[in-house]
Amino acid sequence: MSDLNDPRMFFAAERTLLAWNRTSLSLMAFGFVIERSGLLFQLIKPGALGSPERHFSFWIGLAFLMLGSWVACWSSWQYKRVVKSLKPVEIPEGYSINSGPTANVLTAVLGALLMVYLAII
Repeated sequence: MSDLNDPRMFFAAERTLLAWNRTSLSLMAFGFVIERSGLLFQLIKPGALGSPERHFSFWIGLAFLMLGSWVACWSSWQYKRVVKSLKPVEIPEGYSINSGPTANVLTAVLGALLMVYLAII
């Protein structure tokens, strides 16, 4: 990828991965807030004593959760591709290259579990 033989290339890729991780977490949090706010508005509506129905906000919230999970997986895949293209001298000795992608994949799995939980209740 580069002829610099500089570990800063690796750290730049890692910073980018972690920025995408924050983005995926933000998308998931936004989806959760949308889903829950729709439920709240439905419950405070006059005459809403029965079982709450699923409205548009439910599906939009789940879509944001799904998007956040997809972004977490996609960014891990991109990071792995970039790290493969680096020279061994650009990766610091003894540095774990798998901790960032592992955190992203765990974020995606937790987002998927949250989607399942919200769909069941």
